[in-house]
Amino acid sequence: MPSSRTGRPPAQRASRRPAVPRPPREHPFQRLYTRMRKAWDRPLTAYYLILGGSVLITVLGLVMVYSASQITALQMSLPGSYFFRKQLLAAVMGGVLLFMASRMPVKLHRALAYPILAGAVFLMVLVQVPGIGMAVNGNQNWISLGGSFQIQPSEFGKLALVLWGADLIARKQEKKLLNQWKHMLVPLVPVAFMLLGLIMLGGDMGTTIILTAILFGLLWLAGAPTRLFSGVLGVAVVLGAIAIETSPHRLARLNCIAATDPGPGDMCWQGAHGIYALASGGFFGSGLGASVEKWGQLPEAHTDFIFAVTGEELGLAGTLSVLALFAALGYAGIRVAGRTEDPFVRYAAGGVTTWITAQAVINMGAVLGLLPIAGVPLPLFSYGGSALLPTMFAIGLMIAFARDEPAARAALAMRQPRFGRKRGAGGSGSGRSPRRWNTMRRRASVARSSGER
Repeated sequence: MPSSRTGRPPAQRASRRPAVPRPPREHPFQRLYTRMRKAWDRPLTAYYLILGGSVLITVLGLVMVYSASQITALQMSLPGSYFFRKQLLAAVMGGVLLFMASRMPVKLHRALAYPILAGAVFLMVLVQVPGIGMAVNGNQNWISLGGSFQIQPSEFGKLALVLWGADLIARKQEKKLLNQWKHMLVPLVPVAFMLLGLIMLGGDMGTTIILTAILFGLLWLAGAPTRLFSGVLGVAVVLGAIAIETSPHRLARLNCIAATDPGPGDMCWQGAHGIYALASGGFFGSGLGASVEKWGQLPEAHTDFIFAVTGEELGLAGTLSVLALFAALGYAGIRVAGRTEDPFVRYAAGGVTTWITAQAVINMGAVLGLLPIAGVPLPLFSYGGSALLPTMFAIGLMIAFARDEPAARAALAMRQPRFGRKRGAGGSGSGRSPRRWNTMRRRASVARSSGER
């Protein structure tokens, strides 16, 4: 064996390992999809969707209320910002209710179910008392609070039915009574029909439809058999058909579906001008505040038909943005209801999601001419403090449920300040070692392998 010049045997050259083929590079769109999917599956996704979506809808609604209500206020010899200021006050009060509801424990929400139901029923009875109740647009569903302030108790009936119905079904599930049809229906259906009857006495068909949707949503979540579900649905359809057939006004609204012309006697005036507003908006709208239909042509431009003004001023982009926010809110509610192990949280989250999504679909469907005009506002968006306050309390309820998920609780508990130290974490004279910044970025960088980018 030949030796090297130094007299040492030559070092044996290490055998070269076969080249490992690199994995194919991920397509940029596939990489973006993977990142979005990971972000979508995070524990706090539902929490951020509910909080962010509701805030964006409310803020955009305030802007559109200010734009759509100026002409109406001036026609009534009022300041142009009159309706906006009232809506802003209701939004501030609703924000306080949202914060309180988001910080309440689930037990306190369950304890409030019966008092809220009793208060809603009491107020709905007062509506029918002469001298106390007042009629607005032909519906006797309002109570005057003095001055220009009114309250519509039927809006609080939605929240009452959700909380009380969820608590009732959860208690029966804990006692394993839901497999009996009488426990499935009684007393949920009779109490719901009582609320529906009180609302129908005032002639408010739109709110009646929303409460019916909440009732069916609770029965579906409770696992009602198909025959039982179909039976209750058949009774509701028959009662609704009788209510429509006996009212020429409701029958005329049914005949105005997909109307593009006001028709004889301007019977479909509101629906037709809602279509005109959407059609003239184009892709990006005529500009904020530049609506033409709000100048007296479109009735209820800042309440039931604010979506039409949004389409005219912000165009297809604006209406699709509003639709996407409601879709995200609905998805987050379904996710909260599907991931929880608490039956009350499941039924309450499902009830609130049914309430908001059904009301949004009915309002938008009426503006688009796909459904009859039911006279219901767009949740969190249209003008009306009576509708905004209970809806924001329900959003706070959903936020509390989203925070209460085990994975979300763990994620919130892991949060630490990104900069600086906590007060009392220890200094040079405290005798304690300084607390490390426990950020997700630091933990992720430590966990990465040397070959990961």
